[in-house]
Amino acid sequence: MESSRLSGIGMTSARTRERLIQRLKEQGIRDERVLDRIRNVPRHLFVDEALASRAYEDTALPIGFGQTISQPYIVARMTEALLAAGPLDKVLEIGTGCGYQTAVLATLVPEIFSIERIAPLLTRARQTLRELKARTLHLRLDDGHVGWAARAPFDGILLTAAPPVLPVKLLDQLRVGGRLIAPVGPEGRQELLRHTRTESGVRSETLGPVSFVPLLSGLQR
Repeated sequence: MESSRLSGIGMTSARTRERLIQRLKEQGIRDERVLDRIRNVPRHLFVDEALASRAYEDTALPIGFGQTISQPYIVARMTEALLAAGPLDKVLEIGTGCGYQTAVLATLVPEIFSIERIAPLLTRARQTLRELKARTLHLRLDDGHVGWAARAPFDGILLTAAPPVLPVKLLDQLRVGGRLIAPVGPEGRQELLRHTRTESGVRSETLGPVSFVPLLSGLQR
């Protein structure tokens, strides 16, 4: 039973996953490591059972509490952008959500620190990631705006929700040479940005328009 749940049946089959991978390639995803993770992470485990038949569509889906599991293309695009300049040893993720992006990163980065502000989502993510036997993950209930200073600096930081303006505290936790990937801006006018810390400051690049839920403050228990 556990094996069939992990591998998926019917609309969550290997053939369905390969159609998704082909679509991502057509949209410009080139990193084979990222494509392999999207292929092998069982996305149907991260959504409600009623939505499992749609898990391998290239679309965002609701996960409760006003949050979504990101579109696979966006997860692949952000992961590819994070890894583009070379390997990373330690990454901070802001917004664990259901844990899907965390799982995609899990074998690509030796150590991941992930923060979620909604307690029931974090509990659910822990359970799913444990089922997948994901290792070297550190999950924490906290406000993502403040980051995780005690474990800084990070080689990479990735935000899965959009602040109107990037919190300075997060940039301060990025090591020299590290990069931060984040959707930034008001709802309906967000841009995906890559910030790279240099010896002289921060270099920013725009990677294209996106649509994310807002990055909110405070904890929800």
